[in-house]
Amino acid sequence: MTEAGTPVLAFPEGVFPGATHHLVRAELTARRPRRLHGHAFHELLWVQNGRVRHHLPDRREDLTEGDLIFLRPGDVHGLQGRGAAAMVVSLSIRDSAIATLGAHHPTLAGTGFWSEAADPPRHHLDMRRMAEVNHAALRLERAPRDALALEAFLLPLLADLAQVPADVPPEAPAWLHRACTGAQRPEVFREGAAGLVRVAGRAHPHVARTMRRFMGQTPSDYVNARRMAHAATRLLGSEDSLVEIAAECGVANLSHFHKLFLAAHGQTPQRFRRARRQQLIQP
Repeated sequence: MTEAGTPVLAFPEGVFPGATHHLVRAELTARRPRRLHGHAFHELLWVQNGRVRHHLPDRREDLTEGDLIFLRPGDVHGLQGRGAAAMVVSLSIRDSAIATLGAHHPTLAGTGFWSEAADPPRHHLDMRRMAEVNHAALRLERAPRDALALEAFLLPLLADLAQVPADVPPEAPAWLHRACTGAQRPEVFREGAAGLVRVAGRAHPHVARTMRRFMGQTPSDYVNARRMAHAATRLLGSEDSLVEIAAECGVANLSHFHKLFLAAHGQTPQRFRRARRQQLIQP
């Protein structure tokens, strides 16, 4: 909650009266913020270029290009550029628009603006997803500042972030949900167990103990399952060689790739590709 005496920014009503949202780009200076501030609205903030220091009431964290923050009324923070050309994009959104969106899509509960986490929810987008968000932001700037344009921008992003793996028990810690969600992405599972641990933000032994307790498997087991699910999709949807697909999954040794795939799908990659394609043509 916002502490007494903390400045609270109001929605920029005077710029576009009646608008549901307002988007701005800002280049940050290296000057440390004199005071933290809160908001009387929701704000989606992402780093478009450079590095940014994010000041919170109890700590500070460094953000890089692709980091995205959901700020809710009551969240308190401040921003500081780190180095040259530190730029952020800020999307201010009326509370009523967020309330309506949440009512229309109850599955968003726990995601982004609807998270009950104490700190502002933070995500990292890879280069491809960041490019998609930036292109969508350009379309949003040109569109009417109404609820339809806002939902067209937000829903694809939120739907992507809300894809929590079904194999993670609801009672598992929030950080484990985030880590397993992140491990669905190639840029994470390509690193192996180290990628999952990095997204979790916890020590490897702690991540391993928690996964064994709640899921009965190790970080390596979980990541390898994600790798082989991705490999199966690529085998059926492309003409890429096994060497290329194995490298895309982060498995440099082709013999090891065969072993993992056989354990996961009960067939070698070649037989899997051949059999599934024959079934599609001749059911």
